[in-house]
Amino acid sequence: KEASAHKQAFENERKISDEAKAHIALLNTKTQNLTDEIAKLNAALGAAEEKAKTQNAQIADLGKRLNKALAQKASELSYYRSDFFGTLRKVLENRDDIRIVGDRFVFQSELFFKSGSASLEEKGKKQLRVLAKTVKELRRKIPAKIPWVLRVDGHTDNVPVKDAARFASNWQLSAERAIAVVRYLIEQGVPARRLVAAGFGEFQPVDTANTETARRKNRRIEFKLTER
Repeated sequence: KEASAHKQAFENERKISDEAKAHIALLNTKTQNLTDEIAKLNAALGAAEEKAKTQNAQIADLGKRLNKALAQKASELSYYRSDFFGTLRKVLENRDDIRIVGDRFVFQSELFFKSGSASLEEKGKKQLRVLAKTVKELRRKIPAKIPWVLRVDGHTDNVPVKDAARFASNWQLSAERAIAVVRYLIEQGVPARRLVAAGFGEFQPVDTANTETARRKNRRIEFKLTER
């Protein structure tokens, strides 16, 4: 009876040992599979990082080439802008109501319009005919690859418009003045696709003082040769 009990105990231990071995073998298989999967993921990650490095290098190179091209275009346009300014300076003579500020020609609004009006005066049309002739001459010089435009910006002072039925605000007045200038330039033969009209109302003053002199400076039409 005792021998039978020992035999049963031995069988139980062997069974447990076999189950443990099988479990260990299963764990080893899973561990190996996991190790293989990690190795594959590391390889894929390495390839992705290498690809990203190559792409980043290509992007950086494209960025440099783009910046170089933009700088070249800006330089080309700057050359023709100087030519444009030089020609206009000669033909418009020395006038108190026309000046160069930075990269633009600035005309006092009174040269083109009566107070509170967006209808061009004859003396203003005379100056615009000179401007149109200069722009058309310049157009023949600028290479077709340069996407240039002449931007016409309207600005007012901060005094509210008197004719509220005609103009809702100084913003509208400035925009309609810029549009009136552009329309007249088109009538004089300047291509519409080379013109842009913008109105800024009283929101970009050149002089913030609360004086009539400052307000007169702020009432202006600006011309800027720039990229489209």
